[in-house]
Amino acid sequence: MKSRPSIVILICLMFAAGSMTLYGQKVGTSSLQFLKVMPTARATAMGDAYSTLAQGSDAVFWNPAGIAGSSSIEVAGTFIVWLFDSRQSALSSVFPIGDWGIAGLQLQYVDYGDIPVTRADRLEFVGSGADYHYNPGLTGETFSPTSYVIGLSFARQLTDKFAAGITAKFVDESLWSESEVTVMNPSTGRAEVVNTFARMMLFDFGMQYNTGYRTIRLGVAIQNFGGQVKFAQEAYPAPLTFRIGTAADIVGQNALFAESELTRLTFAYDLFQPNDYAQQMHVGAEFTFNEAVYLRGGYKLFYDNDSFTAGFGVRQTVVEIPLGIDYSYGAMGDYLPSVHRISVGVKFK
Repeated sequence: MKSRPSIVILICLMFAAGSMTLYGQKVGTSSLQFLKVMPTARATAMGDAYSTLAQGSDAVFWNPAGIAGSSSIEVAGTFIVWLFDSRQSALSSVFPIGDWGIAGLQLQYVDYGDIPVTRADRLEFVGSGADYHYNPGLTGETFSPTSYVIGLSFARQLTDKFAAGITAKFVDESLWSESEVTVMNPSTGRAEVVNTFARMMLFDFGMQYNTGYRTIRLGVAIQNFGGQVKFAQEAYPAPLTFRIGTAADIVGQNALFAESELTRLTFAYDLFQPNDYAQQMHVGAEFTFNEAVYLRGGYKLFYDNDSFTAGFGVRQTVVEIPLGIDYSYGAMGDYLPSVHRISVGVKFK
C-alpha cells in the first residue's frame, strides 16, 4: 500500500516538470525575488546542487523530503551577507513526531537597511556659493523594506528507499515603511490608495529516492508553488522553481570507484528550471576526512552573474552535542560583490 502515495507524488512532480518548461522563458516576470537567495552554507558552497543531498534541518529550504531521515531534534541558523548592504538570516529546526514522521520549521528574514527616499520634484540645484550643487531627488527621508518567511514542513519515509515531504510557508514582503500609499492614477487622473505589501501562502513539494545501487540517489523538488503576488494594481507569479538531481559518492564506503574508510568524495548535479528564466544547471562536490573536516566546491551554469562557489566545514562533538559550522563563498561576476554565508547547526540526542 505504501507504493501508491509514492506513485502519485512522482506523477505530480513529473507533470510539474513538464509544465515548468512552458514558463521558463519569461525572464524577469516573477515577484518575491528574495526567495531565490537560498540559505545554508553547505548547499551553496556546492553550487546549489542540493536537491538530492538535502538532509536534516537544512532540507526545509531545499527539499522537504530530506528531513525524513532525521532521528533527533536539530537546529541550524544561517547568516548571509548579500548584495548592496542587505543581510538575510535563516533559522530552521526538525523534530520527530512519533510514528507520524518528521516535522520541520523555518524562518527567513531579510534586512535591506535604510534606503534614501527620492522624488522627481526634488531634482534641482540647491544651495549657493561654494555649497551650490545638484540634488538628485533626495528628500532627507529613508524607508526600510522587509521580507520574511515562516514555514512548516512534514516528511515521511514511505519505503526504505523513498521519502516525500511538503512545506507550507507564509510569505510577507513590504516595499515601504507604511502599509498603504496614495498615488495618482495617470489614466483617470484620480488619487488611489494602494497596498505596499504582499502576503500569501506558498508550498514546496519534494521527494528523494535511494536507487540501492552503490550510493546513487535521486532528488526532485518544486518550490514556491502558489498564486499571483499583487503589489498595488499589478500581479506577478511567485518564483516557482523545479529541481531534479542526482548524487553519488565517488570515493568512500560502497562508493562508485574507490573504497575508503576515512575519506569521502561526493559529486552532485541538479537541473534547475525557474519560471522566469531559461534552464540552468548546478554541479558540486564535497570532500571530507573522517566526516569531521569538509572541503566543497561548485559551479552554476547559464547564469548572468553567479558562477564559482566554494566553502568548508567542520563537525565536532562539544559536551556530547554534535556541532557543525560551515562557510560558503559565491562569486557574482565582475561588477557585483561576492556573497558570503555562515551556518551553525546542532543536534540533540
